[in-house]
Amino acid sequence: MKWLNQIIKYRLWLGLAFLALAVFTNIQAGFWPAFVLYLVGTILIVGHFLFGPLRLIQAHMEDGDLEGAQKVVNGIMFPGLLIKPMRSVYYTLKGNLAMVDQKFDEAEKHMKKGLSLGGGALTKQAEGPNRFQLGMLAMQKGDYKEGESLIRQALRAGLPDNENNAAAYLQLCSIMMRKRQFRTAKEYFKKAKGYKPTTPQIVEQIKQIEKSIHRMPG
Repeated sequence: MKWLNQIIKYRLWLGLAFLALAVFTNIQAGFWPAFVLYLVGTILIVGHFLFGPLRLIQAHMEDGDLEGAQKVVNGIMFPGLLIKPMRSVYYTLKGNLAMVDQKFDEAEKHMKKGLSLGGGALTKQAEGPNRFQLGMLAMQKGDYKEGESLIRQALRAGLPDNENNAAAYLQLCSIMMRKRQFRTAKEYFKKAKGYKPTTPQIVEQIKQIEKSIHRMPG
């Protein structure tokens, strides 16, 4: 629906144009002929600030156009005006983009802010991946206890695909191996393989763990 994306992209300017036309019509013909123009202009402007360009950001992310997504995110001047679910997704996306740029502290700050807002179906969809990434960040800092807790929360909230689920269970497997809870580690490894991931990095990780896990007791 490219036409809808175009409306969202230029929604503010369209709204201002409708209001300008409404004022002109009001002067020339009176209020009631201009009423519909006032209404449409107001709806467009209010929608711009309350709902933001979320659809545009998601389209860029799905196409792998991270530069385009970053440009749209940076164009949101007043995120505090976004309704709560949209604000939550906004901070989650900012966190994801910061992760890509390896700005881990910034990513953690934004993702925690997104989680703290909560609420709505949109944020429920983002909760699992958000908690998983926070868990990975915690593990990078050496906080395995926090990392394990967040990854378990991510699995309970739901992850979007086989690749993410396999990666989550592999991380839990690694944690259990560090804790020498080998039986549990094997169970998580089996679950990870059961998702049949195809991402080369995850496949290679499975191969590396498989070399040693069968020799473990339990």
